[in-house]
Amino acid sequence: MRLIVEPNWVKDNLEQLVIIDCRFDLNAPHKGRESYLSEHLPNAYYFDLVHDLSGEKQKHGGRHPLPDTQLLKEKLEMAGVTDDITVVLYDDQNSSMASRLWWLLNYYGHKNSYVLNGGFQEWKRLGYPLESTVPPSGKKGAFTLKLQKDMVVSAPYIIDKMQSFEQRDSYLIDSREEKRYKGIEEPIDNKAGHIPGALHYFWMENINDSGRWKNQQELADRFAELDKNKEVIVYCGSGVTACPNILALKEAGFSNVKLYSGSWSDWISCDENPIESCENR
Repeated sequence: MRLIVEPNWVKDNLEQLVIIDCRFDLNAPHKGRESYLSEHLPNAYYFDLVHDLSGEKQKHGGRHPLPDTQLLKEKLEMAGVTDDITVVLYDDQNSSMASRLWWLLNYYGHKNSYVLNGGFQEWKRLGYPLESTVPPSGKKGAFTLKLQKDMVVSAPYIIDKMQSFEQRDSYLIDSREEKRYKGIEEPIDNKAGHIPGALHYFWMENINDSGRWKNQQELADRFAELDKNKEVIVYCGSGVTACPNILALKEAGFSNVKLYSGSWSDWISCDENPIESCENR
């Protein structure tokens, strides 16, 4: 695995790493921080999905718009992130939140970040050290911001590409549960369905029954019907759980992979944007 690291390696290299706890429960927003304060990996800092990894919600842009670039950069530097240091990210939601920060770090031009295989649960199951002490914050690092603007797209880009999606000259992937993709049920947003031309690859299918990531060959098999030489754009409900699919695609050998950051919650904010479901196909 190239982007996913094993707990034993992290344990053996704790002093050389910046570790960030990304636990967050969408149904109980305070639970992640409370869990962190109770116990976390040694020297780990905590980053909250809403307060740290997302920006202010607007009419458009989705439920979890990208955070203010400079503000997040400063927070990362206060946690000790530099150009060269290795950053390890974890959560207890099958790497969904950790993958969001992994994507953001790559978007900012930091190329040395990894997701902990199995997350917090695997670390604890192995009996590895935990602590409740919060590390001191302060100006500890500095890294050079190099925004990779080709990693992210917006709704107008999707609209321009719709014929390409239908013809499979490029791909659009919907990462949500099948019932949401098909428009059978929509528990979060006020419109159901998916963007026309989108293929369905539920993000949770990157994880095996033990809560660990599938290996590179299994991930390659999962996306075997896609041409690795073509552009792949990934979305979900709000730009969060698309990120583990992006990580999985990268592990599987895809290079031209982009995030529709606003995702479905942004798409449906414009009434003129077309919607497809199993009922209207």
